[in-house]
Amino acid sequence: MAKPKVFVSYDHSEDVNYKRLLQAWDANPEFDFEFDSRGPDVAIDSTNAGTVKASLTAKMKEATHLLVLVGAKSSTSKWMTWEIDRGKQSDVKLKLAAVKLAKDNTTPAGLLNVGTSWATSFTRDRVVEALASAKVGY
Repeated sequence: MAKPKVFVSYDHSEDVNYKRLLQAWDANPEFDFEFDSRGPDVAIDSTNAGTVKASLTAKMKEATHLLVLVGAKSSTSKWMTWEIDRGKQSDVKLKLAAVKLAKDNTTPAGLLNVGTSWATSFTRDRVVEALASAKVGY
């Protein structure tokens, strides 16, 4: 079976250390997923947002999964809201998985009631299990 290719959605200002940990896991040849974590560094309502959205959409179309790292500010992040919504659209149709980085973090609305597969903790094994059981969001 081919390795899943995972697009990672996270709050770039708050949760970059978790992205770095994913990169370290990905460097291990025994780890069984790939990911692309390039993300926007411009405001979603800026004049450059269209170009960034087009680039992110292209990356999403290359992926099989969307992994959402739910941090303290994720539920209010306009970029994360857009990435989650875009990942569920019919031309992208990513399998959805998520993990809360702290149990009291608020889940972004786009992950609710759409069949998101949840990792019970931010560990390599739990994330891999969530990705393995992920289904296309609806």
